Amino acid sequence: MNKKTTTGPNISQVFRAGQKERVELLLFSGGVSAGFPSPAEDYTDGSLDLNQLLIKNQAATFFVRVDGESMTGAGIQHDDILVVDRSRQAKHNDIVIAVVDNELTVKRLVLNKGTARLIAENPAYPSIDINKHEGCQIWGVVTSVIHQF
Repeated sequence: MNKKTTTGPNISQVFRAGQKERVELLLFSGGVSAGFPSPAEDYTDGSLDLNQLLIKNQAATFFVRVDGESMTGAGIQHDDILVVDRSRQAKHNDIVIAVVDNELTVKRLVLNKGTARLIAENPAYPSIDINKHEGCQIWGVVTSVIHQF
């Protein structure tokens, strides 16, 4: 990641994607049980390049760090890093980064009968009616969230 900038209260930092080297990890062919434990598989099924998995269009991809709790219902927590593709066309139900009052915010885009709203995934935060809010624009589509424990 390079070229860091800071922004408003919902997004604290923006980083440009940079694929300087491949990041490959072993990929096990069997899944991991989320229910009852299963015997471990003794073999792998190749490798997985994290850049290839997370970044489809390097020139249009940015990483942003979340500042706040308006999207906890969507599994996006404070300090998570979002992978954002600015080349993707936003559609109904996408999680997007939007510019509102010259600040970046992350919300769910809801399109309904000619109206567009940015919906928070936490009832403590208000939604934003894009049609009534001048200067509001979609900045990019969130494609992945990186959440550390």
